[in-house]
Amino acid sequence: MSVTIKNAQEQQLLREAGRLAAAVLTMIEPQVRAGVTTEELNDRCHEFIVGDLKATPAPLNYKGFPKSICTSVNHVVCHGIPGPKKLRKGDIINVDVTVIKEGFHGDTSRMFYVGEPPVLARRLCEVAHRAMLEGIRQVRPGARLGDLGHAIQTFAEAQGFSVVREYCGHGIGREFHEEPQVLHYGTPGTGLTLQAGMAFTIEPMVNAGRPEVRLLPDGWTVVTKDHSLSAQWEHTVLVTNRGYEVLTARNGEAP
Repeated sequence: MSVTIKNAQEQQLLREAGRLAAAVLTMIEPQVRAGVTTEELNDRCHEFIVGDLKATPAPLNYKGFPKSICTSVNHVVCHGIPGPKKLRKGDIINVDVTVIKEGFHGDTSRMFYVGEPPVLARRLCEVAHRAMLEGIRQVRPGARLGDLGHAIQTFAEAQGFSVVREYCGHGIGREFHEEPQVLHYGTPGTGLTLQAGMAFTIEPMVNAGRPEVRLLPDGWTVVTKDHSLSAQWEHTVLVTNRGYEVLTARNGEAP
């Protein structure tokens, strides 16, 4: 599959899908608290996406994934399946949301604290967020994908953390996962040259320990191999004539 350039109409549809995905994370924030199960978070997001937003939760039944969102707690890197696990004070959790509206996808995730997190956990989440922003700031016509990956990697590693290699960002539009693959590490001046109209996610996974991960027997849940904490943030980004537009920015957020 080649990289698609979105026209003005397609860009507008992407904006709407991104806006709705961001709205899900805003809605669920006050419900992320000690004692709630990740399945309860999933059910509330599903109801909101289908009932309030009149949209479709993209993860549900995607290649067999059984839920409408991903919930990744503590040492879970990504693709955690919501279930009966209750959140506890001090946990950190990534909620990953993708919605489909009028045939286009909006994809975003963020970290939440359950009560007051340990110092290391808070710092990890803050560094992962900043690393994502460092990558976003590289986006403009003529930039290379390696510029994004290098900015993310060098920032995270300078803080003493590591970047997961096995999972990456991706193009997005009519399909959930399109070209290009967006690595969160790399060498400046290498990789695909960005053009206005490209849309993709930037979603670095940053570990407190080593970068190695392993896949659990459920075929979805990815955890750190050394059981260290992991954090991830994600935005859908559009390349514009002058730079970039973050399509999944939430109220009060200025990437």
